[in-house]
Amino acid sequence: MEFKYFSKNGEVLRIEQAAMPLSNIEYQYGFGVYESVRRANGIVYFLKDHLERLMESARIIGLEHSFSSQSIDSYISELVLKNGAGTCNIKILLVGGRTVADASLFILCLNPLFPDKKLYRDGVALITYPYERAFPHAKTLNMLESFLAYRRAQARGAYDALLISGRGYVTEGTRTNFFCIGGRTIFTPRESDILPGVTRKVVLQVAGAAGFAVEEKDIRPRDLPLYDGAFITSTSSKILPVHAIDDHAYGAAPAPLRELMGAFDRLLASYRGAVKGG
Repeated sequence: MEFKYFSKNGEVLRIEQAAMPLSNIEYQYGFGVYESVRRANGIVYFLKDHLERLMESARIIGLEHSFSSQSIDSYISELVLKNGAGTCNIKILLVGGRTVADASLFILCLNPLFPDKKLYRDGVALITYPYERAFPHAKTLNMLESFLAYRRAQARGAYDALLISGRGYVTEGTRTNFFCIGGRTIFTPRESDILPGVTRKVVLQVAGAAGFAVEEKDIRPRDLPLYDGAFITSTSSKILPVHAIDDHAYGAAPAPLRELMGAFDRLLASYRGAVKGG
């Protein structure tokens, strides 16, 4: 679908008016934060959580602005209505300026890129890549190293790259959160070391309600073969099983992981508002 409008600072404009001055040094240097939100079936999923993280990301990097979660919510509603958008991803870009008044907010509707359905059956391949983001809890526009890691993954036919910290631990993907599973226990890298994904948060809530145990721990690449399986999560991919990481291949996704995937899909199908605790 072609989306003809975007929103700038709450004003809906035609997409051909979208521009960023070449002199904007804040944009050049990645002094900004962003969110990608899923909209389907007339519902914007987990918007409250996404906006809370946007505000927290801005706070972490010292990006001062005058926008509120409530105002951004209303801007999104206006833009979706103007575009006549059905299923789409909503991208929110908050770019800093020299003063509070100079900060800019851009909202765009984008066609989502969903994974091939066979990947939910067969799983995805990942590679590992040594890189540690400077501000793990902030979703910033400083994405060069993540882009290079993702490009290397693509060149090797992989779905994403798993980032390895300076201490030698698995943290997250370039655009995904990562988990291992053993029996009915889900193992996740320590939250202090990663971007706390909105989908990750909801998946862990679903897992707890379904009787899974969850354990935060340091996961070394050499220990990955010790687990029954692994999976990744993101706004667009939901839960994707992993069939290989570098040279290690897992078997078919274990039954508990399939159970979790089904439970999460059922939550999305029934979702009408905030998740408890979200």
